[in-house]
Parts: sequence; C-alpha cells; structure tokens
Amino acid sequence: MEDTELHTVSFTLNGATQLLRVAARRSLTDALGQECDIKSARVGCGQGDCGSCTVSVDGVPIRGCLLFAVQADGADIRTAEALADPDSLAAIRNAFKKHRAIQCGYCTPGFMVLADYILRNELSLDQAIQTLSANLCRCTGYSPIVSAVADLLASRAERGFGP
Repeated sequence: MEDTELHTVSFTLNGATQLLRVAARRSLTDALGQECDIKSARVGCGQGDCGSCTVSVDGVPIRGCLLFAVQADGADIRTAEALADPDSLAAIRNAFKKHRAIQCGYCTPGFMVLADYILRNELSLDQAIQTLSANLCRCTGYSPIVSAVADLLASRAERGFGP
C-alpha cells in the first residue's frame, strides 16, 4: 500500500526557511527540485552511487536521493546555488573552469559541494582525493577535478578558507 499521507517538513535551504508538505518516502532531491526549484541537485542513478544529487546537510555532504525529505526536518541544507559566499563560489567555479574540470556539467554541482566541504574542513590533498572519489564523472575524468581542488587547496588561505 502506498503512503499518501503528507508530512510537514521545515528546514533552512541556502539561508531561507522552507516549509513543505511531502510524502514520507519522497527523496530530498525530488523535494528540492520540485518544491524549491533547486536545479543543482540532480537525480542521476537514484541509488546513491553517482553523487549528482550531493548536497550539504548540516555541513556534511550527503546523497539527496538516499535521504527522505522528512529526515531533513530542522536541517540546514546548502546546494551548489549558495555555496559559502559568492566569492568562494566564484573561486570554485573559476578553478573548475581553469582546469577544464567541467564537460557535460551533470556531475559538477555535486563536485562543487564536495570542494566546498574540503575547503571548509581543511582537508589534505589525500583526504580531498578520497572525498572526491564519492562522486562519479563519466566525461572529464578525475584528473582535472583533482587539479582544480588541489589549486583551491593551495590558495585557500588567500580566500579566507583557513591556514
């Protein structure tokens, strides 16, 4: 039997409070896209394997397709549309562009969320590579993406990302 009962969910999305009515089994990615007009969190595989749906929930990157929207009640959610601040987002986009880490762009928002997490948590390059391996890219390959993040790590102090 299908659960058609709607549940009220409230969370902060990119700094703004959202109040939604969703079915218990509706994914966070679907709710963000259909109810909040978020374009960056995309359903790729729908099974948590590809990472195209990666968003930040309470500061931690998660697969939005594996989290039910009702589980995000009270959470602080950030998507690629509002990573950190405009200067930081520009730095990430510029590094990806400089290193040609974007081809079709389908996976790029998920990688940008991971890059922001890496920078905010002052991960080493080895830790960054491990973190980036959580997402799949079928066009670019990982070398340009790793180069972009390595560039960001090398210059993070200049941009206020820590030491």
